[in-house]
Amino acid sequence: MYDYIDGKLAFKSAAYVVIDAGGVGYQINISLNTYSLLGDRERCKLYTWLHVKEDAHTLYGFADAGERKLFLHLVSISGIGPNTARMMLSSITPAEIQTAIVQGNVALIKSIKGIGPKSAQRIILELQDN
Repeated sequence: MYDYIDGKLAFKSAAYVVIDAGGVGYQINISLNTYSLLGDRERCKLYTWLHVKEDAHTLYGFADAGERKLFLHLVSISGIGPNTARMMLSSITPAEIQTAIVQGNVALIKSIKGIGPKSAQRIILELQDN
């Protein structure tokens, strides 16, 4: 629904940012990777994904389209929700996750908090060809 949001960075924390775009403040959940890439900028552009549940609409933001694409691949796997995918992107860089998947490095993926051996194997099995 929203491809990206570009505006003034009104608030920034390690868990989320608030971007003022056209007088509307969007609260967007981010990974630590995105947090570190934002730096001290006054203005920013985040690529977004809107997660819709019956009790909440939650925006997730990413520093670049590649991080968002990896996030979408991760949430497509059974048992991996948006918060787990965000935890993965906060624990190690997107490049490290991609390398671990391509090389079948179960140990690195299961070292991420919230990911057990079965989930790590499922992530590798389902995403190795992508």
